[in-house]
Amino acid sequence: MNIVTVVGARPQFIKAAPLSRALRAQHREILIHTGQHYDDSMSAVFFRELGLPEPDVHLAAGGGSHAEQTAQMLTGIETVLLAEKPDWLLIYGDTNSTLAGALAAAKLHVPIAHVEAGLRSFNRRMPEEVNRVVADHLATLLLCPSDTAVANLTREGLSNGVHVVGDIMADALHEAAARADASTVLAQHGLQARGYLLATVHRAENTDDPARLAAILAAFRDLDRLILFPIHPRTRKALAAAGLELPPRVRACEPLGHLDLVRALRDADLVLTDSGGLQKEACWLGVPCVTLRDETEWIETVQTGWNQLVGADRTRITSAVGQAKRPSLPADLYGGDGGAAHRIVALLG
Repeated sequence: MNIVTVVGARPQFIKAAPLSRALRAQHREILIHTGQHYDDSMSAVFFRELGLPEPDVHLAAGGGSHAEQTAQMLTGIETVLLAEKPDWLLIYGDTNSTLAGALAAAKLHVPIAHVEAGLRSFNRRMPEEVNRVVADHLATLLLCPSDTAVANLTREGLSNGVHVVGDIMADALHEAAARADASTVLAQHGLQARGYLLATVHRAENTDDPARLAAILAAFRDLDRLILFPIHPRTRKALAAAGLELPPRVRACEPLGHLDLVRALRDADLVLTDSGGLQKEACWLGVPCVTLRDETEWIETVQTGWNQLVGADRTRITSAVGQAKRPSLPADLYGGDGGAAHRIVALLG
């Protein structure tokens, strides 16, 4: 079979790595990189570390408004689909790249396989929520990480082609964790295991709202703990635009490659994040998580006690960190056995 895969953002590179290897053992894959994340620290380093093949097509569609970015991707993906006439279009998650891939394929009647189908925050103000809902309703094969995702789809009248395959990020984490000891990220930043917190902030709801961003930084200051803070390009621009300065005990750095991030997460005392992926990875690695959002798609992480939702409230953030503890039982979530890639390939045929 011929399968066109669309990726464009850092989390998608991580998810695509194990699945691309499994696909290419049996089928032909044409990899499109939309360029949604395009600088070295957000893109090229992940291809190198994860062993992803070089993209067959690079659309260079980074930057611009949501409409401009999606339109450029849509045009480029359509051109590839017309030329390749694939058996499947494979998309991941909830980015503009996901949406553009789904729209282009649906209009050309190319079957769509959506990895991470069925996730819902129930907040339509999030661009990611709009993207994932549209992608699910256009998809032929809905590849879900959990029974909760299946239930979300059922409520929306989607039942055909729905399968629980587990979480593809667990496959990637298994591979990275085995190599994480080679990372020197702690030594580079003068950190000791369990002697620091890890923080990431990148979602528009936090970066595009100066009041929320200021409250998060105020909480970091109140905590008076060493915090390793890899800064997303969007966040760096937002900090500068709002005239906000980092607290003294926050050690800022450029975005980390996947191996460095897994090592930094594994050895942290706690993670503060608005990333969906880090919520799950923290649970799998046994690290308590405080999520800087008002809702989460990964509700099971909260139900098992590994994750606390605090939004951007200064008091709730500091309180949650103070009360955080490692539950007695590990988080056995989302079929994290490392076998999702092979289950997906089997369903694609």
